[in-house]
Amino acid sequence: MSMRSLYLLTLLAAGGSAQAMSAGEYVARAGDCTACHTTPGGALLAGGMKFPTPLGNIYATNITPDKQQGIGAYSFDEFDRAMRQGIAKDGHRLYPAMPYTSYAKMNAEDMRALYDYLMKEVPAQNTVNRASDISWPLSMRWPLAIWNQLFHEDTPYQPDSSQSTEWNRGAYLVQGAGHCGSCHTPRGWAMQEKGLDSKDPAFLSGAELDGWYASGIRGLKQDDVVALLKTGRSQHAAVAGPMSEVVSHSTQYLTDGDLNAIATYLHSLAAEKPPAEKPVAMAVDNWQAGQRTYAMYCSTCHGNKGEGSDNTIPALAGNATVTAEDPLTALRVVLEGAHTPITQHATALAMPGYAWTLNDQQAADLMSYLRGSWGNQAAPVTAQQVKETRKLAEK
Repeated sequence: MSMRSLYLLTLLAAGGSAQAMSAGEYVARAGDCTACHTTPGGALLAGGMKFPTPLGNIYATNITPDKQQGIGAYSFDEFDRAMRQGIAKDGHRLYPAMPYTSYAKMNAEDMRALYDYLMKEVPAQNTVNRASDISWPLSMRWPLAIWNQLFHEDTPYQPDSSQSTEWNRGAYLVQGAGHCGSCHTPRGWAMQEKGLDSKDPAFLSGAELDGWYASGIRGLKQDDVVALLKTGRSQHAAVAGPMSEVVSHSTQYLTDGDLNAIATYLHSLAAEKPPAEKPVAMAVDNWQAGQRTYAMYCSTCHGNKGEGSDNTIPALAGNATVTAEDPLTALRVVLEGAHTPITQHATALAMPGYAWTLNDQQAADLMSYLRGSWGNQAAPVTAQQVKETRKLAEK
């Protein structure tokens, strides 16, 4: 059975909003085009979203069918080349912040469907593209040709005959249109993803990007994956930060068949177990201060033992985000607050931030308490880490 046939079958079986979509819009949802190419309050896919890079800021382009500012003058072959090789119609190379390294794995049918959707269903917008803030000579694009030779493979996904149809569908979505590795895979010296598929243990093992830490997603429980991608929360966990937007714009619209396929694939990936850690010792004063802060601001919702509330409030005991080697995301949630995604399947819930009332040391003591209680055994957080994290919210 082809990937395309499987897609049509899942649409017929899933029901819900997926039936109202064209095949191309479904691919656009799976690829999360809206999140990058639509600014808050802006016209659909008209570009302008800012993306910080080590070299400077770049801005997503207009991909509506407008012939002057958008992609309306692109032939299918030119569109396909941009999506698979990162080369625009006029020949200039795209920065790999546009995840053509993943989109290259899409099959021809999905690529054609996406092209037809963008050209025929999206309203044209004459929104002028914004130039990057990268100054010369770093703004020169020709080195990207060398980057592609070193790090890019433009071969469409090839099914693994030793795996099930469902596993292959999940691998195709995760590695291809879903471009999950763009956030969840660590980067190398040239900002390349250290792994592009399940053959590399670094693939989807977790990474810091744009001021957030995307946790490793290898070996996750299947039920948790489906629930998180559909509603933004599972029995004991919830998404936060940029992942909340992914659920809102993209994964909530996937069929149950595709969500289960993604879950099957991710669950099959062996997660590297971190070395066993000894309980982290904290100064008694700091421990007690963190415990008091938890009792005052957190225990009402998260429970006296960090147990949370099933399918509503995330548990803090055993929470991978809380105990991650990099505490960045959990710390940002404490300081800035968070909300679960707005979806058609569940009501959004919000948590307030406490940057306004906790100083750096108080926030550090609280985070250290969370990371060392109820069986959690992660390293303490320092006041300096809190201070640096506050600056991210100001950008």
